[in-house]
Amino acid sequence: MATRRIEDDPLEIPGNLVSESEEADTSELSNMSLLDHLEELRWRIVKSLIAIVICTVVTFFFRVQIMDFLTRPLPAAANALGGGKVKLVVTGIGEGFTTHLLLALVGGFVLALPVILYQVWAFIVPGLYQHEKKYAVSFIVAGLLLFLAGLVLGYIVLSYPVNWLVNFASDSFTELISVSSYFKFVALFLLAFGLVFEIPLVLTFLSLIGVITAETLSRKRAASHVGMWIAATFLTPGADFYSPIFLGVAMSGLFELSIGLIKLTQRMRERNERAQS
Repeated sequence: MATRRIEDDPLEIPGNLVSESEEADTSELSNMSLLDHLEELRWRIVKSLIAIVICTVVTFFFRVQIMDFLTRPLPAAANALGGGKVKLVVTGIGEGFTTHLLLALVGGFVLALPVILYQVWAFIVPGLYQHEKKYAVSFIVAGLLLFLAGLVLGYIVLSYPVNWLVNFASDSFTELISVSSYFKFVALFLLAFGLVFEIPLVLTFLSLIGVITAETLSRKRAASHVGMWIAATFLTPGADFYSPIFLGVAMSGLFELSIGLIKLTQRMRERNERAQS
């Protein structure tokens, strides 16, 4: 079977050999014109937007439950006008509606995420070799699961900074928390945890393209842990004592997990290399 050499493929299979059938897989894509690519991209975006709209309509009917879920970490002292129930303050006549609409839109995006990822995958897959497809699927699935895991942990920890900030000056001030300030805080807090959980994915990818190795990470383990714990104190927008601890433990654990994943991928590549030889 005829083969060719890939000079600069960072995800190249051992031996740098790509079969003739893999060349044929990309030949059809290379024959597509720029307009064909743009048309394909347009339809992928349209399908993704349709999925988001449909899911947004569904989540809009559950807007009250979503609001209750996101405001659950707020303590009773969060709003002096709540009448026994925590209620956020709106400062404009349409802010209540737009807040519910934005929450439904975010919920619809999350609900439609599998469809969006499939459309992204369907657009890029014709241009990938078989071994690149294997890596791409793994990275997409792992990235999604890790990000969702980060959001879950962030929500669990969210009550600590919220309670600390609300109760810090409750004796001196009357708490009237606006919708915009609260949800900006929640978004930044959850995003910090979601992105931190992508550490194993990023480090594993860097190892695949030859930037780092498991041995390099092991040698710099102590300095890396100290740096991550310092970063944890700045990444959490709250000033409480517990949030940086949770984030620091998560970052250290994910760093150690990354070393294990890199070693595993190295063993798999070595095994494939022996099988090829």
